[in-house]
Amino acid sequence: MSIPEGPLPSDAPPWDDIGRLAALFTSLDTERGMTPEQQWTLQALKISEEAGETAQAVIGAWGTNPRKGRSHTWRQVQEEVADTAITSLVSLYRMLGEEAPAFFATVLAEKSAKFLAYETAGDQGHRAPCAPAADQQERH
Repeated sequence: MSIPEGPLPSDAPPWDDIGRLAALFTSLDTERGMTPEQQWTLQALKISEEAGETAQAVIGAWGTNPRKGRSHTWRQVQEEVADTAITSLVSLYRMLGEEAPAFFATVLAEKSAKFLAYETAGDQGHRAPCAPAADQQERH
């Protein structure tokens, strides 16, 4: 997989591509005789599969599997996180169709308001310690 380096335009909406992927997967599953509910179920399970691949990449980046050692880079972790996000958005679009972007925006606004309220209130108690930033660098 080739991922462009550097920032992409923040106003680039992913929903056109997400909708096209959703339509393709829905078409293929419909040809297999699957009902919409079966398709949604399997697509939602796919999110768990992708999250598992993210976990596997993190374990590999930390090198905590004694059999494999450092088997992944943090860049690979980032790719798996992106793959999980894409799979999640495709799942949402398959369930809601063209309503998905507005639904997502509404849920994002609600969740953001909830969590960003901590920042506004100056509450630092909710913050957990994180790995040092140096751990994010790839090691060769």
